[in-house]
Formats: sequence, structure tokens, C-alpha cells
Amino acid sequence: QKYLCSNCNNVLKKALQMLCGHRYCSACLSWILRNNKNAICQKCKEEDPSTLSEGSLLAEERAFGDAAINKEISELQVHCVTLGCSWSGIMRHFEEHQSLCEYALIPCHTGCGHVVMRKKLADHLENGCVNNVTTCQKCQRSLSSSEYQQAGWRRKPELCERSPSSFLFSENCSAPLINKDGCRFSEVGCSFRVSETAVLREVSALCMTQPLVWPTFVFRAVGLDVNISSRKQRNSTHVQAMHLRTQYHSITVLQGWKGPLKSSSPTYNPTLTSTHHLNHGTECLIRSPLKHLQELHRCLTQKDAGLSSLHKSLLFSEQASYDGVFLWKITDVGRKLQDSVTGRTVSLYSPAFYTAKYGYKVCLRVYLNGDGTGKGTHMSLFFVVMKGDYDALLPWPFRHKVTFMLLDQNHREHIIDAFRPDLTSASFQRPVNDMNVASGCPMFLPLSKLQSPKYAYVKEDTLFLKCIIETN
Repeated sequence: QKYLCSNCNNVLKKALQMLCGHRYCSACLSWILRNNKNAICQKCKEEDPSTLSEGSLLAEERAFGDAAINKEISELQVHCVTLGCSWSGIMRHFEEHQSLCEYALIPCHTGCGHVVMRKKLADHLENGCVNNVTTCQKCQRSLSSSEYQQAGWRRKPELCERSPSSFLFSENCSAPLINKDGCRFSEVGCSFRVSETAVLREVSALCMTQPLVWPTFVFRAVGLDVNISSRKQRNSTHVQAMHLRTQYHSITVLQGWKGPLKSSSPTYNPTLTSTHHLNHGTECLIRSPLKHLQELHRCLTQKDAGLSSLHKSLLFSEQASYDGVFLWKITDVGRKLQDSVTGRTVSLYSPAFYTAKYGYKVCLRVYLNGDGTGKGTHMSLFFVVMKGDYDALLPWPFRHKVTFMLLDQNHREHIIDAFRPDLTSASFQRPVNDMNVASGCPMFLPLSKLQSPKYAYVKEDTLFLKCIIETN
């Protein structure tokens, strides 16, 4: 459970721990904060809504990168669950495997809507993808693979060349290759169109220039037998040619009517122009208020973001301390201790505080069930140096004495421990990341003493930790 995100319930990616102790993926937390104002930890709500506190509020400044959990997750032994795949390894290599797994189902990148195994993608693009475009070497037309296969494009040398002759006839075809829609390849995408007028014009011109030496396809075009051997048949073809010529002249007369019809069209132009201007004016009237509404929406969105940022800053200011003295109230201690024992939430971070107005930024980290040499027997308390806004102006390494106190709520016997920083330790150098490695007291207080009824360190399921940094 400790490796699972409190939002998506999947294995944590770039784990962040909140003040309440629950962990979230970095992307999940960003999504929650982007879509919710004053977001509350969902796990805290589910476990015990009556114990919600300020620590349950979700905010970026309350989240801390959990390097220990991220490292543990990266070393977990995992295996690929994709059917047919036998890969196994550690988590940090899994994402690389996911991008290469031959058995993974992936969507076709052409946008055809099919989902195929990665190893079968090449075969899908070759034979089944309707959006995979292939260029015909003969006519330079772009065709999908299904169209390419359907037309038998690779096997036919008599491809469309977009001219009436080659468009109409084929050397190994016994009938004219024309239909009412134009090119015989129109079913598979050819956009070339030709009218009967153009057909007759070309055939008639061919008749007039070469009446006796006609190509085979002309005879087919007029419905004659290809094997012309006698003079009688040849005379018959002359009659057919004259018939074609007469039809051509009739079409020319009809085309002469185009001029008068075209000249009458300007009568309607003023009305059409007026209608066009009216439509344009209406569109402008609609577009102007719509643009104004969009601008108002953008301004409101910016103001919402500003208010959210101010709210976060206000919460941070209320809890922050700027004199090197910090009092940390931890509620719901019993449940949090149990979570630490089970490994669900092993540690808690305090809000950040400062040694001075422009001083060092620090926080506390507590392991209620102990860490390192104190795990399972003691409560461990650590000091963490964080990256601050004014680090460039401060002397490094951090060298101030740190004092920890666990307050007895009956004011009898406080637990006190103190240490001076090891100036050679990386924990006290200027931070490169959000925070340095924690340093402090792994055996701060025996658990038996923390839970003993003789003492009042935990009262009403609440304890108080105090940190004092000597700045003199």
C-alpha cells in the first residue's frame, strides 16, 4: 500500500508526501490542485472525516519529494502483464520496455481507428490500413493500401493516365472502359471526369483525320467488330463515322445557347450581393459580443488563479515562523503511528519555517515508528535544510545549533535533545534540490515511553514537537 498513489491507486510516479503523511504522484497532485480550490486529502476524508485538520489541506508548498520511496519503487521486481510477453525486471527499466514491447496494443498512427500489436503494425499498414497512402508509379495518384489492393494496382499496366484515350480503352479489354461516373478507376479514388461530348469530339476528330487507319479501340467505342476484313464492313464504318460527326455538330449548336443564358444572369446579381452583405453584417453583430464574452471568461480565469495563489500564501504565512522557533502540532497520532508500523506512511513532514525573515528555510521530519537504528523501538526526529529564496545571500554550510523538544502536556518532563551540524555533511550544504538529506536523532524517544500513561506526551491523540535554532 505504501507504494500506491492516494489518488489514482497506481504505483507512485515521482512520489510527493503531504503533511498528513499520504503520498501522491506528482502529476496527480498537480491535477487535483488545478481542478479544485482548497483541496482536502481524499485518504484523510475516507479514513476519519472527524479528524480533518490543516495538515489535510493539499498545496504545492506542503508537498515534499520522497526520495526514499522513489528509490524503493525503482528497485521493485516487476513483470510485463501484456498477454504473450515474458519480460521481467526492475521498475526503472519498465517504462523503457513498455515503449518497445512487441505484444503491447497500440493505436495505428495514421488515425484509422484500429488498435494492433506493435509487432503486427507493419503488416497492418501494408494490408489493412485505410489511411496508409501509397503513390501509383504510373499516374502518381495517392491511394490507400486497401484501394491499392482492391484495384490490383500492382498488376495492371494499363493504369489511368488522365487522358481521354487511355482513360477509355485498354489493350487487353474487349469493351470501352467508360461508365457514367467517368474514369473506370473512380471507385478507388480517381477524380478525373469526362463528358460524352468530349468522348465524341475526340473520336470524331480521329475519324476525320484517319478514317481508314483506325485504332482497335475506336471500333470498340462505336460498337463494331474488331476483325474488319471486307470492303463492305469498311464502308459501314464510314457511315458510322458520318453519324458521329453529325452528333458532334448538334452538340456544338447546343453549346451556342450558353452565351444568352449567361448574359441573363447579371439580373440576379444585385439581389445576391445584397443578401451576402446582410449575412456578413449579421455575422459581425454575433461575433462582437461573443469575443467580449471570451475576453471576460479569460479575465475571470486569471482572477481565480490569483485568488487561489493568495489563499495558499495566506495559509503558509499563518503557519510560518521567522524567528527560528517552531511549534508543530501533530493530531490523530494513533492512526499515524499505525500507518508508520504497517509502512503505509512511514514519515511526516512539518510545514516549512525560517531562522529569520530572509534566513534559512528548514522543516522537521518525524518517523513515529522509528528509522534506521531506532526503527520499531524509538520515535525518530530529523532536521531538514530546504532550498530557500535567499540561499545565495546566506553563509554555507549551515552551522547553527538545533534543539528538539517533545512537550509534556502536563508540564512535568519535556524530552530535550540537541546537536550541532557536521560541517562536512551534505545535509548542511547549500541545497541543490528541494531539500537536503535529513539529519538528526534516530533514537529521540523510546516508543514505550511515548505510549506510557505515566506521561502526557500524547494527550487527546495529539502531541507537540518544538524546534529551536540558535541564530546568535
